[in-house]
Amino acid sequence: MNTIQCLIVDDEELARNLVENYVNRLPHLTVVGKCANPLDAMQILQSEKVDLIFLDIQMPGLTGVEFLKTMPQRPLVIFTTAYKEYALEGYELDVVDYLLKPFRFERFLQAVNKASKILKKENNEPAAPSSPPKNQVDGTRRDYQLVKSDFKVYRILHKDIRYIESMKEYVAYHTAHGRTLSLGSLKKLQEELPPNQFLRIHKSYMVNKDFVEALEGNMVLIGDKKIPIGGSYKEEVMKHLFSPM
Repeated sequence: MNTIQCLIVDDEELARNLVENYVNRLPHLTVVGKCANPLDAMQILQSEKVDLIFLDIQMPGLTGVEFLKTMPQRPLVIFTTAYKEYALEGYELDVVDYLLKPFRFERFLQAVNKASKILKKENNEPAAPSSPPKNQVDGTRRDYQLVKSDFKVYRILHKDIRYIESMKEYVAYHTAHGRTLSLGSLKKLQEELPPNQFLRIHKSYMVNKDFVEALEGNMVLIGDKKIPIGGSYKEEVMKHLFSPM
């Protein structure tokens, strides 16, 4: 989907900087404004397109709740506050989520994912039928993945990926050089990676067939790593990895 334009409203500078840091970790989010009070936020809303507001509640002059009540039409809102007693009122105002300070990046990401799903549904974004798959260039399947991690974009060759592990909203690419963690899902990777080279063997694991060394009970061995085989995947594993034909 398109980049989500974010506005941060909080009277505490440290809180504003923390949310901005979290936003900058996600490539599909961008900060269009930061302000210390709702009055400044109103000016930004008049001049900038804003999809999502990270809004503190307890602020001098006008609270976040009062600010929301003045807006007949408003972007999606995620409350960020140190006061849990406002949670019920926040949900009555139909906010996306309620982050209780101090909150960690994982919890922040959960809230953002909720907002992303809502925006995608509102925008009714179908996949463009004319767009080539992301793992193809000029009609030819490419032999690498572009992986965003730690503010960098890594070019990881398919032949170097031993296995891929799902970790909630993230996937971990395991190679001889270690682990690279990035936002993503195995379901999406199944559509991108060459099926003749990669096989889903568990809800949380996909393996490079070339690195599978042995079968031990309900596990496959890749080096010293034992990877479980999911019950619903066992037949495909036997067919593609351990069939005599």
